[in-house]
Amino acid sequence: QAQFVESGGGLVQPGESLRLSCATSGFTFRTASMAWHRQAPGKGRELVAWMGYNGDHIGYVDSVKDRFIISRDNGKATLYLQMNSLKPEDTAAYYCHTTLGFADAWGQGTQVTVSS
Repeated sequence: QAQFVESGGGLVQPGESLRLSCATSGFTFRTASMAWHRQAPGKGRELVAWMGYNGDHIGYVDSVKDRFIISRDNGKATLYLQMNSLKPEDTAAYYCHTTLGFADAWGQGTQVTVSS
C-alpha cells in the first residue's frame, strides 16, 4: 500500500522560501511519475508541478513558474518542492500524488501559509 509522509510546510512571510518533502513507501518510486497539488481554502485542488519517473517531463502551473522547483531522489524515494518568492496566494495545503494503475494515491498534505 502506497504511503506518503509530507513535511516542510509552515508559516512564512511573503518573499521567503520553503522546501517541501514527500517521503514515500509501498510502491516502486523510481518508476512512478509524481506531482504536487495544492488546495486553498474554499477552492478545488490544483495541480502545481509534475515530474516524470526519470526526472524528465517537468511542468508547472503558470502561477508558480520561475519560483517553484520540483525534484526527486529515487534512491531515497522522496519527492521535493522548492518554493521561492512565496506569495499570499500560495497559501494552501500541499499534497504529493501519483497514479498507481488506475488508482490515485495521495499524501495527507502539509500546510503552507504565506502572510505578513
